[in-house]
Amino acid sequence: MQNKLVIFDGNALIYRAFHALPPLTSKDGVQTNALYGVVSMLINIVENLKPTHIIFCFDEKGPTFRNKLLPSYQSQRPDTPSELIPQFQMAREFLKSVNIPVYSKSGYEADDVIGTLAEQYKVLSTKYKELIIVTGDRDILQLVDDAKNIKLFMPIGGLSNGKIFAEKETAERMGVLPNQIVDYKALVGDPSDNYFGIAGIGPKTASSLLAKYKTLDAIYEHISEIPEKLQTKLLEGKESAYLSYKLATIIRDVPFEFNIDDANKWDLISENVLKLFDEFGFKTLTTRIKKLEEQIEKEKQGSLF
Repeated sequence: MQNKLVIFDGNALIYRAFHALPPLTSKDGVQTNALYGVVSMLINIVENLKPTHIIFCFDEKGPTFRNKLLPSYQSQRPDTPSELIPQFQMAREFLKSVNIPVYSKSGYEADDVIGTLAEQYKVLSTKYKELIIVTGDRDILQLVDDAKNIKLFMPIGGLSNGKIFAEKETAERMGVLPNQIVDYKALVGDPSDNYFGIAGIGPKTASSLLAKYKTLDAIYEHISEIPEKLQTKLLEGKESAYLSYKLATIIRDVPFEFNIDDANKWDLISENVLKLFDEFGFKTLTTRIKKLEEQIEKEKQGSLF
């Protein structure tokens, strides 16, 4: 079997699961719907994508370098619901029990840790078939790279269904190629993160400019060619555009220790897992884990012949 690395964007998926599923509670009365959704998605990925290596990445508490660049960055976001907060720690405990490594770094977002792992993967790519990043965050589409076989798997309309995004699918979704997404967001901003690019420039204009000039730098290098009304917007918004560019860029050199071999030690089929599922009240997932065990055993037997 060729090596396949799957990286999960823990924070994005936990939030998505929390809002997608009705409240569920453990025997102790603790809400577990977000944890249930993430574990269910993990089982789906193992069943369908058949990874050899698995990693989870999370945000750390506290401000990041982006808050230093723009103090109001993400300031409009509501506080994390109290019912969700304990589920982050529960998720980490579950991942530890199944030997899936978790990476995070204070001062950075999970996106930056994922970007750094993707950059490390490029160095190792001769040994690996592909890297798939599982996330609901479109920002991470900037990491898609056909040449290195880096793709995204994004849930569509819930948790059970999803779509693989390579460069073609990314361009169809975003209107620009993956390596232009940062330039695109520099122009249009991202209200969900509370930065706004250039006033008066929307997706259609941004896509058109990048189709012709390819990058933000090249747009300003050819500013004299651009119609006067649009030129004025670009010049007045230049400082905001370059700040937005920095905020949108996923960092790919976050300093932390990484050992790819740790990602190959996961084991979803164990008494520990069944015990945890019993504590959490995950009866359906217990049945699915037992079916997964049968599937993996059949595939092992098939590979012997």
